Amino acid sequence: MSTSTKMLVSCIALAFGAMASGSALAAGDQVVKIGLTGPLTGPQAATGKDDENGARMALDYVNSQGLVIGGKKTKFELVSEDDSADPRTGMLVAQRFVDASVNAVLGPYNSGVAIPISKLLNDAGIVMATVASNPKVTQGGYPYVFRIGNTDSQSGSRMAVFAAKNIKAKKFAVIDDRTAYGQGLADEFEKSAKSSGVQIATREYTNDKATDFTAILTRIKGMKVDGIFYAGYHAQGGPLRKQMAQLGINGYLLGGDGICNEEMFKLGGKSVDEKVFCPQGGPVLDQSSAGKSFKAAYKQRFNTEPLTYAASMYDGMILLAKAMQKANSTDPKKYKPVLTAMKHQGVAGMYEFDDKHDLKNSPISVYTFKNGQLVALN
Repeated sequence: MSTSTKMLVSCIALAFGAMASGSALAAGDQVVKIGLTGPLTGPQAATGKDDENGARMALDYVNSQGLVIGGKKTKFELVSEDDSADPRTGMLVAQRFVDASVNAVLGPYNSGVAIPISKLLNDAGIVMATVASNPKVTQGGYPYVFRIGNTDSQSGSRMAVFAAKNIKAKKFAVIDDRTAYGQGLADEFEKSAKSSGVQIATREYTNDKATDFTAILTRIKGMKVDGIFYAGYHAQGGPLRKQMAQLGINGYLLGGDGICNEEMFKLGGKSVDEKVFCPQGGPVLDQSSAGKSFKAAYKQRFNTEPLTYAASMYDGMILLAKAMQKANSTDPKKYKPVLTAMKHQGVAGMYEFDDKHDLKNSPISVYTFKNGQLVALN
């Protein structure tokens, strides 16, 4: 085991405390099924696999501890399903989770999937811990739904203030991909930009399957804006930035966490540069020993850097296991109240929920790109 991996294990062990104690009391084994839903295929597959990798790392660690819950030695099992970032597919996946009597669900990644399945899972009494960021995800007041990432209102407004104060922008264009994520993010950016003194020249529309942005960008070019805010995902963000360069649009490209990973550079090439800015929830991993250790362990196992939410999904799995252990039950009805009241320091930040089950404190870090790498701003 490498030094970095040992550091990570040591860090996580502190989070569990004495969770593994009393294993001799086990009266038999039980299997705890954790469903995971995300885009494991298609244009967003890289982020879906990233989420899955983070959850799997945590699940393997939890299983190595020999936890005893309700007097039984407990093994956690990941039931991973591909929702293809599609709401209808997501509903089918959620129903399969209900039929399989999973004990909790991690995900989904996409707000367009999270919003419809939240009611289905809540009505079935299954805890859902999601990184989907549209504010509507938690506005339904469903007691079994928790958000373990930041919201669009936080990231959209943060980037609008950044546009006004950091790059001194006067006029911006907005491109909305019409997904639940994109719409919510664009709304928040536009509202906050206007209140910060940034003029919104136009709001254009595309979709999360688009590859050609020439017509939209040609219209925007004539408006002489300082930059474009793209409310969508990296699968479109990368080509969009490349086409900006091809058309001689040299302004800034800002976006949300959907474009804030190194897949952007793979798709956009050298045009994804230091004029591209995006946010991620939580502290910068490189600025804490736990974060550095997580990144090193992740890269050692998967031979790639973690993207946006691997650490959050890792923390989510740990959080669920810890809540079950503290409640001494794997039954969502019994461990949900414990989860609601928990305060837990994870790799990606502090987890403590407000009355809507959003995080009370979700810091946002702004990044840019240098030589194909995400770099956090000071």
